[in-house]
Amino acid sequence: MAGAGGRAAASAASESYTGRGSSTPGVGGRTEHTPRYTLGLLQTPHSSESTGGASSGAARPGGSSGEGLAARRAAGNSAVKPSVSERGESYFGDKSSCVENANTLNLTSSSSVRGLNSACIGKTPLSSGRSGCRSHTPLMGYSVTSSSAVSAHTVASVIVAVVEGRGLARGEVGMASIDLKNPEMILSQFADNTTYAKVITKLKILTPLEIIMSNTACDAGNTTNLFGLITEHFKNVTFTTVQRKYFNETKGLEYIEQLCASEFSTIFMEVQSKYYCLAAAAALLKYVEFIQNAVYAPKSLKVRFQGSEKTAMIDSSSAQNLELVINNRDSRNGHTLLGVLNYTKTPGGSRRLRSNILEPLVDAETINTRLDCVQELLQDEELFFGLQGGIISKFLDTEQLLSVLVQIPKQDTVKTAESKITNLIYLKHTLELVEPLKAALRSCNTQLLKAYYNSLEDTRFGIILEKITSVINDDTRYTKGCLSMRTQKCYAVKPNINEFLDIARRTYTEIVDDIAGMITQLAEKYSLPMKTSFSSARGFFIQMNADCSTLPNGQLPSEFTKITKMKNTYSFTSADLIKMNERCQESLREIYHMTYLIVCKLLNEIYEHIHCLYKLSDIVSMLDMLLSFAHACTLSDYVRPEFTDTLAIKQGWHPILEKIAMEKPVSNNTYLTEGNNFVIITGPNMSGKSTYLKQIALCQIMAQIGSYVPAEYCSFRIAEQIFTRIGMDDDIETNASTFMKEMKEITYIIQNANDKSLIIIDELGRGTSAEEGIGICYAACEYLLNLKAFTLFATHFLELCHIDALYPNVENYHFEVQHVRSSAGNKEKIAYTYTLSKGYTEEKNYGLKAAEVSSLPSSIILDAKEITSHIAQQILHRQKSTPEMMKQRAAYQLAMRLVQTARNSRLDPDSLRVYLKALKKKYEASCPTPRENDEQQ
Repeated sequence: MAGAGGRAAASAASESYTGRGSSTPGVGGRTEHTPRYTLGLLQTPHSSESTGGASSGAARPGGSSGEGLAARRAAGNSAVKPSVSERGESYFGDKSSCVENANTLNLTSSSSVRGLNSACIGKTPLSSGRSGCRSHTPLMGYSVTSSSAVSAHTVASVIVAVVEGRGLARGEVGMASIDLKNPEMILSQFADNTTYAKVITKLKILTPLEIIMSNTACDAGNTTNLFGLITEHFKNVTFTTVQRKYFNETKGLEYIEQLCASEFSTIFMEVQSKYYCLAAAAALLKYVEFIQNAVYAPKSLKVRFQGSEKTAMIDSSSAQNLELVINNRDSRNGHTLLGVLNYTKTPGGSRRLRSNILEPLVDAETINTRLDCVQELLQDEELFFGLQGGIISKFLDTEQLLSVLVQIPKQDTVKTAESKITNLIYLKHTLELVEPLKAALRSCNTQLLKAYYNSLEDTRFGIILEKITSVINDDTRYTKGCLSMRTQKCYAVKPNINEFLDIARRTYTEIVDDIAGMITQLAEKYSLPMKTSFSSARGFFIQMNADCSTLPNGQLPSEFTKITKMKNTYSFTSADLIKMNERCQESLREIYHMTYLIVCKLLNEIYEHIHCLYKLSDIVSMLDMLLSFAHACTLSDYVRPEFTDTLAIKQGWHPILEKIAMEKPVSNNTYLTEGNNFVIITGPNMSGKSTYLKQIALCQIMAQIGSYVPAEYCSFRIAEQIFTRIGMDDDIETNASTFMKEMKEITYIIQNANDKSLIIIDELGRGTSAEEGIGICYAACEYLLNLKAFTLFATHFLELCHIDALYPNVENYHFEVQHVRSSAGNKEKIAYTYTLSKGYTEEKNYGLKAAEVSSLPSSIILDAKEITSHIAQQILHRQKSTPEMMKQRAAYQLAMRLVQTARNSRLDPDSLRVYLKALKKKYEASCPTPRENDEQQ
């Protein structure tokens, strides 16, 4: 093994390559040269004595590291806040920061309104406890996850800052969010109403790890409505408050100018007058720097403004009702729309799919561009299989890789050194996939795929890879298995770049060989089938498959320690092996140290070109999602949707139900236009009303994200909002809480719906008396009928069906049932067909039919039938349509059909003539004759 002199010489040689170094006490009092990390413009300190701050050229806002917030939370809530020596001095000594001393930054935390009184009292960061924190799954280390870990995106890693205007500006909300795994900051600013539906919806989509708000929002006894609503909806999320002065729009704009990569510099034009999102950005970046003890390199962040007008709004209640991403019965169950469509191969693709499902597009041109790609992928099998299985599945989490590469840790440790080496290998692996991806896209025809091919011709990909391969071995690559990956890291740097690194690696190889030889000797000594094994936690250890009866006295020899047994497999070590492992670890640290110095120098050389990876990340995640859509189409008979001013679905079916049942469900038609934009659906319980309503909404969402749809043919009008009020099983019970829930949901819909909404309401008014329920339903229908929104309204109140006599844009449909007599012939049962037909249900007395098959006395049933018949006749008499009303309805429907034909018809002249004649006949048939008028009068 290299001695102290050799080690010092090795460090000196490495220092001459990197141009920097600093001396710190090493093992046994020997001097080691630790690296001064210089990625970007920042030299970082290395010990608590030298953590007084970054160089003056540093960017002020911060980044994240593996030793940051999420990793600390893994140790328990009581240890979340660090000590001064751990990071406080580094933070408060930063002269370029917003904060100069501990007393000026009030940080408090709470996880619910319960802790409001105690949580909102100002404390210094070091004394502020985090007792309110819920347990969170920590981020898994500091390295990029493999492509097989698609589920990793579900771990919460997003921090969001929210601020609201005051006085006349109340209701204007700014938000800034950053994912600790992805170097992208998303800014939003919008006007919201008193329900703060947009805020809650956006936060639900982000699934934050932590929410930051101003301390003035939760002053004891004077909390804002926004704070109260957010804490109510996010009870398991940590809340932290900072002083209002850190929500500073001027600082926010300065931070963005410092940190935003040049490729995204157009953000300045978008946000320079968006004061609230800039204020949120200032507080967020300062807070991330504080908790993560790291900063982002200058010009390294992707910053984008995400307005609410570019995507459809689906409120959190509707997302839950429709089971878009989470199954209501079992959160681990994949029976959701995300589960139906998710055949992605990368974490980035899975994240993009989830985001798109919760926020569908509203631009038909963009959607059709995606659909063109899906169509080409379906038509070209070689392209589909070549991309999905041969290339995309090999990509790692490119977004997380980027995040690690642009972060600058304030302290260098063995862990950060090893992580940087690992991620350089991941970067090499990723860049080696660019050429195969480009080759696969070379002959594509669609606009988007051609654009992706052109983007991959960026020369920076080749420049970075060339610089990497000048230092890193050609055969160094990402592999699975901790020992295999350790070997890749040890021998990553080419030989002859640093002779002392070469010596250290030979020493490491000798130690590993000695370990293998020692275990072989032990196996021969005791005549036992021992073999060498390795784990990241234990290092090298001995493993053996043997029955207990074959061992002397049923036990292993006494020199073996730390014995564990699982079935017939023994795992153990020895004192000599432990010492050998320690030598191995010391050798590894030396290798990692020298390799890290070389890697730092290499990263500095490639840093100016690294922003092309943002483009690559976007391409890979989008291709992954589009391939997933194509994959879903191959498993079922989906069709490409069209976009018109009509919602028309021919023989559509429920996509999630198909996955559950493993066969195609009963299909039904749907037809809504501007002239017939309100559909009332009736039918007995369990006849299929709720399933059908969900089916329509799911198909609409699938179409607007660029997926094919489960139908024989489909056309959609772009929906800017999708609202659902779906009756649950417990809604059958008449109780105050259910009724209030109904009222909140319908109030929210009425307040936010517009002419471009898709509204789905199921079983409104079930939580109160029949009279009140009918009144509420009727009033709600009349309000919604004044809009041009497409509305589907399922109800048990048959009296509501007669509203079509007053409003010609109302259509009635019902689910058919059949009556089947039992084999005995004395009882009748209902058989459900799940088939939708025009008109309202004839099953007017299915409650009485249910009573008939019960043991209720026949005299009571007869009385109930007589009373029901009498009431029904009275209602029918009052709601009878007059001939004039019927004529007006027929004229209205004819006019709307003619308008629709003029807008959308693709018929040739002869076919159009036939169609118009048919419309005329239908109109004449709908108008009552004079004789019919006299009879009705």
